[in-house]
Amino acid sequence: MRASVFKSGPVRLLRNASTPLLAATLWACATTPPAPSTDDADPYLWLEEIEGEKALSWVRAQNAATAERLESLPEFDELLAQAKSALDAPSRVPHVAARKGLLYNLWRDAEHPRGVYRRTTVASLSKAEPEWETVIDVDALSKAEGKKWVFKGMSCLPPEHTKCLVALSPGGGDAAELREFDASTKSFVEGGFYFPTAKQNVEWIDADTLFVASDFGEGSLTESGYARIVKRMKRGQSKAEAETLFEAKVEAVSARAQRYRTDEGDLDIVQEWLSYWESNFYHLTDDGLHRIELPKRMQIFGAFRGTLVVALKEPWSHGGKDFVSGTLVTVKPNGAAPPTIGIIAVPSEKEIILGARATKPGVIVEMLDAVRGRLYRYTPKDEGWERTPIAFPDNGSVHVETDDEDSGDLFVAYESFTTPPTLYHVPAATLEPKVVRQQSPAFDASQFTVAQHWATSKDGTKVPYFVVHAKDLEMNGKNPTHIFSYGGFRVPLTPSYSGSYEQLFGAYGKMWLERGGVFVLANIRGGGEFGPKWHEAALLENRPRAFEDFEAIAADLAKRKITSAKHLGIEGRSNGGLLVTATMHRRPELYGAIVCGVPLADMRRYHQLLAGASWMGEYGDPDKPEQWAFMSEYSPYQNLKADAGYPPVFFYTSTKDDRVHPGHARKMAARMIELGYDVTYYENLEGGHGGSSTNDQLAYRIALAYAHLWSRLR
Repeated sequence: MRASVFKSGPVRLLRNASTPLLAATLWACATTPPAPSTDDADPYLWLEEIEGEKALSWVRAQNAATAERLESLPEFDELLAQAKSALDAPSRVPHVAARKGLLYNLWRDAEHPRGVYRRTTVASLSKAEPEWETVIDVDALSKAEGKKWVFKGMSCLPPEHTKCLVALSPGGGDAAELREFDASTKSFVEGGFYFPTAKQNVEWIDADTLFVASDFGEGSLTESGYARIVKRMKRGQSKAEAETLFEAKVEAVSARAQRYRTDEGDLDIVQEWLSYWESNFYHLTDDGLHRIELPKRMQIFGAFRGTLVVALKEPWSHGGKDFVSGTLVTVKPNGAAPPTIGIIAVPSEKEIILGARATKPGVIVEMLDAVRGRLYRYTPKDEGWERTPIAFPDNGSVHVETDDEDSGDLFVAYESFTTPPTLYHVPAATLEPKVVRQQSPAFDASQFTVAQHWATSKDGTKVPYFVVHAKDLEMNGKNPTHIFSYGGFRVPLTPSYSGSYEQLFGAYGKMWLERGGVFVLANIRGGGEFGPKWHEAALLENRPRAFEDFEAIAADLAKRKITSAKHLGIEGRSNGGLLVTATMHRRPELYGAIVCGVPLADMRRYHQLLAGASWMGEYGDPDKPEQWAFMSEYSPYQNLKADAGYPPVFFYTSTKDDRVHPGHARKMAARMIELGYDVTYYENLEGGHGGSSTNDQLAYRIALAYAHLWSRLR
């Protein structure tokens, strides 16, 4: 009843592609927005050739220069050792998926850099030394087949979970190859289902039938590069022989189908992803497809007792009732008739519904209360739903990792800025969390304190941010400070032992905090910290609200004398990379250094590269003059100019990122170097949008980033 691990539609990480440069005279114009340019106007268009010989030669030269510059710093070797120690720590808490009484996990360490997919029992996981059974050794598979495989997940047919599909990505991108796998024999099925590498979504219907949304040849993909055709394929059929169920328009983002299973009946649902934020949903019955009467902005979280569990992302009126945005409802599709709607939970002013999970006893709801995690179970009672809190420590993040399909027992992950990741077992009968495993501390948290402050943005909006610093910190305006933020795609940033949304297992504690640094997490608009309205406040022409929020936090830190511009470093990746480079040219005097990862930067061409077209609902369509007018005001690549006083920038990206084109970072760095700025660039030759395929690759990249910050901010 969960979404497949092979979801190939747009992802909030954004979560993102590249545009021609204009003449320097247009860049410097302060009153007229730059007009759309032709490809010939961009002297660095050749850097968009991902595997082009000239482009890769430039990348290798930049990587060599970066290694020479940053690896020679006195703190680099220690930073790298500390990063590796955290990422390979034996006590790390495994992420788990429950299947038929077993818990599955992908584990990477020094002996298994690409990972071993393994499983154990619930009882064994609670032991000091769990007994793990290897299911797939990804390193051994890569060696045997001569390919650098990156494991992207395994989706199995309930209730037995022995018939599975394994996703393997060559190099770590979103595109993956799918192979049928037998979990009982731990082997790939000879002659079984197989789908070559593509951005695709494949779901089990039964043991011999699949829903398939894939690359079916010419004309089968959307402008965003995702599948637009959904078929029902039986074992032994070719893609051409499979029955076509639905075709989305080429301008849509993607299409997919899924079976939601419950004891009271299964629901087959086809999704037509119209834009990043809007979808049509269809109920597939014996007599065809029937569009479900629902608002276009909504999200399905699963199925409970024959109904869909749906979060409404916009106000909606149905059956004489008005529903506020953010409400969690049940939806009973009725074929061609209107659906039956019931209310599970309505968000309050201070709480927002972050996510939900349908279990047999009830619906588990993750909430945020002023950016602090909360967890509840909602159970049908009389004519309504009874809410029961599940108690976890305050001031942290709470996330349901998995649940047992038969019992409804939960496995819940908790962490905070100073509390290591902890896995709890929550029995459905008692809802009393019990610690199963906790990571050993990566740093001495007793030295530090966490506070939440609020800055006032340009339009008067109060914007929260967290600060982590030493208890005896001297407020002298000279403390090296690192801000991480995102501000887009409804993604909330919550308290994390890693600081950012990457799983870094507390590496920042040794690499930054214990060295005297201050860490800041900025909850700016565009994210999901306060529900749909918080996100919508920075959509399209309102994107600068996110930049203004970020700038207000930087100013507030200086006002409190926590730091000052000379000692303030900022970091963002993907959409956050757009954030830090946009505010760099808006207010360069606010910052001392920048870390910019896998960024969007060329907003004139982003919609033409890789998955970029799928994000026009977030940013706008640059081919429409009225929308390019507001995008051109902040597009980092177009607005670069000489003698603007930009702080030193460290760019990083991945050649194999098939979501956000590496051309963004490449062209941005090349143009800034041409203009004489202090730029350091690193591109991993694999890794996908995450930027790394192994712990060693990730450790190297974060060591480079912290070396850059320390060398600039002291």
